[in-house]
Amino acid sequence: MDASASTSGKSWKNKRVLVTGINGFIGGNLTRRLLSEGALVTGIDINEDRNSMLRFDGLADQANVISGDICDRTLMEQLIRNGQFDVCFHLAAQVEVGVALLDPFSTFESNIRGTYTLLDAIKTFAPNIKAIVVASTDKAYGSYPAEFMPYREDYPLKPEFPYDTSKACADMIAQSYANDFFKLPIVVTRFCNIFGPGQLNFSALIPDAIQCGLGYKKFVPRGNGSHIRDFIFSEDVADLYLRIADALTESPESFRGKVYNAGANEPRSVRSVLEQLFEMLGKADEINEIAEQMKYASTTGEIDTQYMDFMTVKRDFGWEPKTSFTNGLQQTIDWFKLYLLSEKGPAS
Repeated sequence: MDASASTSGKSWKNKRVLVTGINGFIGGNLTRRLLSEGALVTGIDINEDRNSMLRFDGLADQANVISGDICDRTLMEQLIRNGQFDVCFHLAAQVEVGVALLDPFSTFESNIRGTYTLLDAIKTFAPNIKAIVVASTDKAYGSYPAEFMPYREDYPLKPEFPYDTSKACADMIAQSYANDFFKLPIVVTRFCNIFGPGQLNFSALIPDAIQCGLGYKKFVPRGNGSHIRDFIFSEDVADLYLRIADALTESPESFRGKVYNAGANEPRSVRSVLEQLFEMLGKADEINEIAEQMKYASTTGEIDTQYMDFMTVKRDFGWEPKTSFTNGLQQTIDWFKLYLLSEKGPAS
């Protein structure tokens, strides 16, 4: 099925959409797209007031943002019962690998319990919902040798570390609600590293490197730069989410329970990403010093090589990345210049 023309404004106008984790990086980018298409967006986030793209870009006032924990069963049942949602995008999660290593319990609570609390509320109070998209991660596959890249949807899940395990568990839970007994219209998405405006998790490579390159702090390597990753731009991800939800709405039996990978199929070393970013920021002279520091840095809980292609999502939804890595980096840099100047003032 080709859903390439299914993301028109008409198709989303006045649709009631729930976005969990709306204050997060992907939540903000997706909400921007949904609002531009005329959707009626309700979002829930555990910390309604935190700094976010949603608030910095003035999007929060255009959506119904609720402060609450998706693990709160009573709250979620009330929200689902009263919301009469057409579509749900489940993005809420604890996403930091380092945090998961230090506090696996809270990661399992958020990512596993949060998922089944949401889906069980939908099963009970909104069984006729049209589409549910559950955001997972490439890390759910665990570590495979480089020759097995890019990841394929039929690879067995082999998670080892707490974050990876939490997402793999959530994926299987989601698929159990999509089975022939419950028949919830669920698709699980596993994407490579997403980057773009609003990524305020400064433990992530690109936002951390940008704030350092702009002079707000000194860059501290967390590894030797040899890890291989793949990157897709946040606007392209939002577009794919809408295409998947449209396809589920049109033909739930064709897509229910499926898993879809997406990446650019452009593997890059962490070091090469840093080199390009610092060059774009006019700080290419700092790379040699960073490279020297990298020789003595190591990481724990990170998979060596990860990347994905877009073969299956192109076949089923007509989607492929539209934003080049360089163009996406420039848009991200431009956003962070405004954000950091507003929040922190001029760099010293």
